[in-house]
Amino acid sequence: MVQLYLNGKPRKDIIREYDLTPSSLDKWVSQSQNSGSFKEKDNLSPEQQELNKLRKENKQLQMENDILKQAGADTRTKVNVIKNIEHKYSISAMCKVLPLPRSTYYYEEKEKEKEKEKERESEDELTSAIIDIFQNSRQNYGTRKIKVELKKLGFQVSRRRVGRIMNEKALVSNYTVAQFKPHSTKCNESDQKNELNREFNQEEELTAVVSDLTYVRVNQKWHYICVFVDLFNREITGFSAGPNKDAALVYRAFASIQNDLRKIEYFHTDRGSEFKNQLIDKGLKTFDIKRSLSMKGCPYDNAVAEATFKIVKTEFVRGQHFTSLEELTRELQDYVHWFNHIRIHGTLGYLSPIEYKLEHLKKTV
Repeated sequence: MVQLYLNGKPRKDIIREYDLTPSSLDKWVSQSQNSGSFKEKDNLSPEQQELNKLRKENKQLQMENDILKQAGADTRTKVNVIKNIEHKYSISAMCKVLPLPRSTYYYEEKEKEKEKEKERESEDELTSAIIDIFQNSRQNYGTRKIKVELKKLGFQVSRRRVGRIMNEKALVSNYTVAQFKPHSTKCNESDQKNELNREFNQEEELTAVVSDLTYVRVNQKWHYICVFVDLFNREITGFSAGPNKDAALVYRAFASIQNDLRKIEYFHTDRGSEFKNQLIDKGLKTFDIKRSLSMKGCPYDNAVAEATFKIVKTEFVRGQHFTSLEELTRELQDYVHWFNHIRIHGTLGYLSPIEYKLEHLKKTV
């Protein structure tokens, strides 16, 4: 279009035919006459060219200011400097300023990646060894013993590092048990006597039922289990689970007993307030059940319940991870069925509670 204009074609015709603005055509004609180029950089004024030059020099100075203070450092330090600011400046420019051959930079970077890869492989090998040692110890070893075993395998690591890896892989020793802090409750000062008087061997079903509570983790919170044990055949006749250690928990366990409650003669417990209260008193009175309480501070008066709960905690609670109350209740029900129908008891002549009951019925027929 500039050539059309220079060859004599009227300006207004060019503007009209090519749908141009007058200023655009005038600008192009001026650029052609002044520099012979239509590129922006070739048509800058001397002031604009000087400004661009100053800006470029200023950027160069900023780069040199960032890296020149590291110029006396060793090769690895220079490589680290370039790596840290390579998003701001070109690698070739920084290598020139330091000075550092580009081939050296790329070689050192490659070696650095190899070292990181070796570290990752070493960490994986260490992690694998820790898992094997932990599992072979039947999940009993903690950081101290695992460190000793690792040393035998040639690993020199700290207990802190072992502990970190164990936490990452959720390896928890059986000896790392969450500490339960019992709620301090006022001891029941009732005048009620120990009617059972440690007569733990009963000749008839449901003559005496004993009870106690224990705690269990459910989704990182404490929940409680209550069971009723028949002293006749050590059968768990009633049970319940819940988030609170209160009378309602005991009452639900009481209500779960499938037998005629009027057959129960004695109900023996310790002096916890969850057992001696208005709600439980009302239930016992309804079914004409006599109460018996252990002497204050004497767990031997409720030894069978204590022993049963030791079994429950060892065989059912320990090592289990319940995610909800529903899961705990379901698993507890399954365990109670196994406890009553399958598990043999030394005090019953190595019979299960139900087998012992059936044997007793055969003898009385």
